[in-house]
Amino acid sequence: MKSYPIPMVPGPVQQPPEVLKALKTCYGSPDMETDFLELYNQTEKYLQEIYGTKNQIAILSGEGMLVLWAAIKNCLLPGDKVIAISTGLFGYGLGKMAQAIGADVRFIEFPFNETVHDYERIEQVISDFNPKMITLVHCETPSGTLNPIKKIGELKQKFDVPLLIVDSVASAGGAELKTDDWHIDMALGGSQKCMSAPASLSFTSISPAAWDIINQVNYIGYDSLKGFKDAQENFYFPYTPNWHGIAALNAGAKRIIAEGLENAFERHKKVAAYTRERLIQMGLTLFPAVEAIQSPTVTAVKVPDHIEWQKLDKAFRKHGLVVGGNYGQLAGKVFRLGHMGFQADKKLVKKALDIIENVMRKYRN
Repeated sequence: MKSYPIPMVPGPVQQPPEVLKALKTCYGSPDMETDFLELYNQTEKYLQEIYGTKNQIAILSGEGMLVLWAAIKNCLLPGDKVIAISTGLFGYGLGKMAQAIGADVRFIEFPFNETVHDYERIEQVISDFNPKMITLVHCETPSGTLNPIKKIGELKQKFDVPLLIVDSVASAGGAELKTDDWHIDMALGGSQKCMSAPASLSFTSISPAAWDIINQVNYIGYDSLKGFKDAQENFYFPYTPNWHGIAALNAGAKRIIAEGLENAFERHKKVAAYTRERLIQMGLTLFPAVEAIQSPTVTAVKVPDHIEWQKLDKAFRKHGLVVGGNYGQLAGKVFRLGHMGFQADKKLVKKALDIIENVMRKYRN
């Protein structure tokens, strides 16, 4: 299926007209035209506002996973100590990525339906282990949860941990993100979520402390960040940038800025609340624990015990609705509705929920 009549997949999300228009333009060479540099610089400013940071933002050609690997490979050497705070598949995955390059990783794990808490335990592990890096996911998309970051940032400062790395791919633009106030050294993002652009770019804020470590590690590869430090000043990027991708990202980020950050956050909250209220009324069970913080950008729902996920997915698709399945231990057990970016629209979500209600009614009869 090339496009979904009723798209509720939590990324890549449906693209608005402004983004599609940007993609239709035939651009020149980004290595030669100053128009591209101006567009890149403007896009960086939009992202800085959305991220709540004054730090430089590097925009890489490649979807969100690229910048996750970039953060790991540019900042760590074999044997470096890492604390991976995990409340889900992606939080655990970040720790495994660090292990893959030889880092000494200590996991602080919570059940996948919970969000970060028990700060005394976290503080004790930080104090005992003395890590170089702490990793954490803001929005655990498979779980539909949103981890609080502020307290972790305070602990990072208290124990002089050099780096706090936060995966904000599925939250930036749809939930409050205070990169500088929360002492985040690298806030990682992707174009295909709340920015409502294609899955072609990833990006990260980079604090002065992170730049120092990046220079020390001196990693060389396609996902190296060193070449971005002076790329704008010298108008010389590490590789030919994706002009179409930057233009689409610019259009998506500009929509958020024009709406106003607080308005965008409130829109996401209202749509999320409406979604969950309707689902509960249908007799469905949300995956996050009652005390967990649910994400304003995605809702995770338990697949009823008496229904196979494949049959449920097929029934939704028959009516034009496509939602997200899941991965790992949640595969076949939890499905997700992505009300993020352009899809955080009550009219669109109502259509989706009406279909879910009708399908569930047939299964009960």
